[in-house]
Amino acid sequence: MGRVFVGILSIAKNEQIYANTRANPRVRRMLTPPPLSPIRADMNAPDPKPAAGPAPKVGFISLGCPKALVDSERIITRLRAEGYAIAGDYHGADVVVVNTCGFLNSAKQESLEAIGEALNQNGRVIVTGCMGVEEERIRAEHPGVMAVTGPHQYEEVMGAIHDALPRPHDPFMDLVPAAGIRLTPRHYAYLKISEGCNNACSFCIIPALRGRLASREAGDVMREAERLVAAGVQELLVISQDTSAYGLDIKYAPSNWNGTPLKAKFFDLAQALGSLGVWVRLHYVYPYPHVDDVIPLMADARVLPYLDIPFQHASPSVLRAMRRPAHQEKTLERIARWREICPELAIRSSFVVGFPGEREEDFEFLLDWLKQARLTRVGCFRYEDVEGAAASALQGHVPQAVKDERFTRLMETQKEISADILGRRVGKELEVIVDEVDAEGAIARSAWDAPEIDGCVFLNGATGLAPGDKLAVRVEHADEYDLWAAPAEEAPAERGDAS
Repeated sequence: MGRVFVGILSIAKNEQIYANTRANPRVRRMLTPPPLSPIRADMNAPDPKPAAGPAPKVGFISLGCPKALVDSERIITRLRAEGYAIAGDYHGADVVVVNTCGFLNSAKQESLEAIGEALNQNGRVIVTGCMGVEEERIRAEHPGVMAVTGPHQYEEVMGAIHDALPRPHDPFMDLVPAAGIRLTPRHYAYLKISEGCNNACSFCIIPALRGRLASREAGDVMREAERLVAAGVQELLVISQDTSAYGLDIKYAPSNWNGTPLKAKFFDLAQALGSLGVWVRLHYVYPYPHVDDVIPLMADARVLPYLDIPFQHASPSVLRAMRRPAHQEKTLERIARWREICPELAIRSSFVVGFPGEREEDFEFLLDWLKQARLTRVGCFRYEDVEGAAASALQGHVPQAVKDERFTRLMETQKEISADILGRRVGKELEVIVDEVDAEGAIARSAWDAPEIDGCVFLNGATGLAPGDKLAVRVEHADEYDLWAAPAEEAPAERGDAS
């Protein structure tokens, strides 16, 4: 996938990781930073000699998943807090930071290409992110990089930038929004609750890249969420490597939030977030037994009826080889119970086809499981080796042509399921949030649709809306991926503050 410097950011995703039921997923369009307001910066930060003249400019390229995007937001917030400007292209930048992805070999290659492009176009490049753990490889291919740091090493990145570009002024009083610099539209934001992962899936190297689970205090998470809501955010997308494991590493220790103790537990945090009066969407939820506890919150409209659960496969033998739970029949029973409690529940998942040792009967088992599970949104990617992952050494690697054929069959199977599920929404009324408005109308999303990866609700002719608006609509048409609807009333049910 190509990279384009847009506003303050270039962003690209590995297409296989983010493959979706949509044939042509929308390209992310980044916004320039919001208007600035005074905020006190970190008084304990090191203070390199101030630079004279105009503010130095830093270019930024961010690759990979929403968790990496949050890392980029935090670095850019620090940069703006210290008086740096953000360049809109390579030639306007005094230095370029490349936030890399290292999840798959193809993602690593894309990261290396992005580094090379930045070196060719600018020449002064600092590398950070997941692939930063492979500094020797990066420097072997691109010896001209100025510095290499690993994932979520914010202080190291800032130190490298300070070395390359001295800070422009005394940072004790600066201009950044209280919610920080965000790279998403104003009406939604990602809320990262932890780093790292304790699982040992054979196809994944995330624990080696980002370490073991490290949860934030619940009070700290809630204070960030409150700042985001106060800044006009209408939807919080909760992310981590393993959201439902939140708090395990700190023994669910309570922390202060508005004068009361709040435990660092998945349910407690979801309940607290649900009290803020905005949409709360849960991503990367590993299906531990206690996930059952949040379903009533969804039924009560405290949290969106949406679960992003990466099941990965259904065949017991493949799941064992992946080092994933292999109780697919119990999973189907749990999904049925969840839907009894919350009939509007949408489940998104992703699956791997062509995993080493996957036989035709394993794949057929997966297709049958999908037909029974009737998941609302499904993504798929073809297995590929990842350097350092245990699965690379497994026997029975599947030929690429077979992977491609199975990918197509899975997506065609899911298209039929999705078309039937969405077709049943025609004639029904639902609430949507508006993402974009142009001369033809508005593009919105329902509770079933996460930004960038799921479907849309098209409101043709509804030009009087604004991004962040929430309104009731009646569905008029559906296809395999999207809905078409009309406002149920003349005015929005709720208007988002996107100013």
